[in-house]
Amino acid sequence: MNFFHFSSPQTFYPLAGKLAPWIAALAAVLAAIGLYISFFVAPTDAQQGEVYRVIFIHVPAAWMSMVIYMAMAFWSAIGLGLGTRLSFYMARALAPTGALFCFIALWTGALWGRPTWGTYWVWDARLTSQLLLQFLYFGFIALTSAIEDPRRADKAGAIIALVGAINVPIIYFSVKWWNTLHQGSSVSLTKSPSMAMTMLWGMLIMALAAWAYSIAVTLWRARSIILERERHTDWAAAEIARQTT
Repeated sequence: MNFFHFSSPQTFYPLAGKLAPWIAALAAVLAAIGLYISFFVAPTDAQQGEVYRVIFIHVPAAWMSMVIYMAMAFWSAIGLGLGTRLSFYMARALAPTGALFCFIALWTGALWGRPTWGTYWVWDARLTSQLLLQFLYFGFIALTSAIEDPRRADKAGAIIALVGAINVPIIYFSVKWWNTLHQGSSVSLTKSPSMAMTMLWGMLIMALAAWAYSIAVTLWRARSIILERERHTDWAAAEIARQTT
């Protein structure tokens, strides 16, 4: 299969429409399984008690907030380097979902931190850099929406995405580089996890659910962006007419 065939908005649009419902259904199934394991099967933590269960929402949301921003930076680089319109559309489609996950990560972290460490917020490296990521998402969305010329807006947003990508490794490594209140990673590629396997499975399944959700809503949002930006073409005009009749 020639995947470059789908680099055109016209060919990507129907593919996204076919994939999105299936991926959304997968996200719903994974979320149901993950939530059941996380809140009804996983044991109570010996130190934090029941409040630790916010980790099953907080950690996948934090992961996705970083992954999605790097995906935005990737598509922005492709768009700037190759001039592909679909790349800019994908970056725009990803931004609201990334901002949502970043917001969830910040608020669940605050709700977790108050009973565990005695405070909702401290200005340490991990929390501050995560807050900066939220502002980068908001800045990307605001800037691309404020500039009337779509091409200029795409390029301006791409620059924000690429420059802001520097913040992502700072978020990830902050607990290693500086002395922060935030605890270290419970899951690592280089060492065994520091949690019970049931807890680990619950968190990983929730992470997969977050991945599937992100892909599905991004595909749906990309379809809307494609129709809006390609409405001057014959195929998009025909599709818009078909949907409105």
